[in-house]
Amino acid sequence: MAKRKKKKRARLLLIAAVLLLAVVLAAGYYYFFLYRKEPAGTGTGTGGNSTEAGTGTGGNGAGTGTGGNSADAGGAEGQSELYIHFLELGNKYNGDSILIKCGDVEVLIDGGSRADSAETIEQYVDRYCTDNILEYVIVTHADRDHIAAFAGNKTHKSLFERFECGTIIDFPRTNSTTETYKNYVAARDAEVEAGAVHYTALQCWKSENGAQRSYSLGGGVTMNFLYNYYYEHDSGDENNYSVCMYLNRGDENYLFTGDLEEKGEEYLVANNELPRCKLYKAGHHGSKTSSSEALLNAIRPEYVCICCCAGSPEYTQNAENTFPTVAALERIMKYTRNIYVTSCATNVDLAGKKWDYAPLNGNIVVKSDGVNFSVTGSNHSEKLPDTQWYRENRA
Repeated sequence: MAKRKKKKRARLLLIAAVLLLAVVLAAGYYYFFLYRKEPAGTGTGTGGNSTEAGTGTGGNGAGTGTGGNSADAGGAEGQSELYIHFLELGNKYNGDSILIKCGDVEVLIDGGSRADSAETIEQYVDRYCTDNILEYVIVTHADRDHIAAFAGNKTHKSLFERFECGTIIDFPRTNSTTETYKNYVAARDAEVEAGAVHYTALQCWKSENGAQRSYSLGGGVTMNFLYNYYYEHDSGDENNYSVCMYLNRGDENYLFTGDLEEKGEEYLVANNELPRCKLYKAGHHGSKTSSSEALLNAIRPEYVCICCCAGSPEYTQNAENTFPTVAALERIMKYTRNIYVTSCATNVDLAGKKWDYAPLNGNIVVKSDGVNFSVTGSNHSEKLPDTQWYRENRA
């Protein structure tokens, strides 16, 4: 009996020792492999699923470096690098096409100036839009120099055929009956049939049928649609139907007004609380009838980008009224000399209305990470007032 008790006691002691050893080993594992691991958000390393490297709030423990499972790693916490590209269009004509990239989100505003611009725009966008998806397409108004590459023709495929488009936002009204406009509508409707969503800017302003007044692009950037009086009223000038929008992140604002003219700009100021702007895309290619004092005084831009072929006689033989006009530049330069222009005319024959073209700044790239801001041109980064073209044609 006594021997059995001793054996039982020995077994209990052995079991207790084994359990104690297991507890010690578990505690050691926890301390050395879990407890001492770097806390989330402070480590240095590479995380997955991110396109923008930098210092940011990258999930899953990534700090400085490429943020884990986040497209929002950038220069400031939780922010993506924001890029705005003002494109040259591959020909000598005036027109707009602007690519906005924020993290993995791409927005394309307009597709001018002629149908053959579609190849140039596609090749440029492909360098930055790696998944062939444009999350948003904004078409400001129905003039050819803003819709031609979306319209396409028998020899040039529409941009709607070249890219998958998520949401298309365009003008609520138009007077246009041109073949280019009809082609645009057909191409847009085919893209909607294929799965895109279509809203007008007025639906966005009113938040109707699923449209939103403000869209988040990620990284603290929002895309905000403004109220244009001519969304709901007739105008004899097609330009006044332009979709108006601004990007916002913190204290930075970027304004895009298509080809809105002076009267439309006055309504824009009266009907919206316009912020001061880091950058303004000059209205109507720098026309004398846009970039009015009323608008400029409201937004007080620090930088201005102008999409045009400077000095081309496309619309006038009066040299001071060729884009960008003397009058518009005089008004803009009361606020800033930080002016950039995509292209310029060369070998100009005013009488014969003939000209060639070359880059001025070229493709203009605006970059901001919420802390640092830069403007560079693919040809050069000189401000317009410092260029030879300005000295010869505007000074």
